[in-house]
Amino acid sequence: MTLVSRKPLRIYLLSLSIVSLVALIDQLAKSYIVKSLRLYESTVIIQHFFNLTYTRNPGAAFGLLADQDGTFRSVFFLLISVGALIFLVYFFIKTPSEDTLTLVAPSLILGGAIGNFLDRVQRGEVVDFLDFYVGRFHWWIFNLADSAITVGISILILQSFLKKTNENELHFNL
Repeated sequence: MTLVSRKPLRIYLLSLSIVSLVALIDQLAKSYIVKSLRLYESTVIIQHFFNLTYTRNPGAAFGLLADQDGTFRSVFFLLISVGALIFLVYFFIKTPSEDTLTLVAPSLILGGAIGNFLDRVQRGEVVDFLDFYVGRFHWWIFNLADSAITVGISILILQSFLKKTNENELHFNL
């Protein structure tokens, strides 16, 4: 209990707000896509660059594990989700309150994970719809939850790199 009470209430409210908003916006966008487009239908948003394309992904990121048995995938994603939740909560608790940007990262990751987890529970697979491409070269189709997870991980990597750089500068100057 003492670990949880170390941070000011505003930090918990900020984190809860980010998690909730990411999951909510992701689910609203997916609901709109499912109601507005037929499976595999595309709508051009920016010619030769961006479409909304309704697809479903039974696997992990970039379609990994899509060919695996449904029971295996269900157990796998449940275990990964629980493990990730434990890690993110631990990371959140251990991160100093002053390090707000680093505290935002697990909130984005958790919000995205919840958005995709809700899809797996409701539909058995994840709805993807953001389709970026240049000419005939397409990136994998993804969703807002995937974007939040990617931004959160990018923040953690950037923060880690910046901390290492600052530590090296301080060490070098001593």
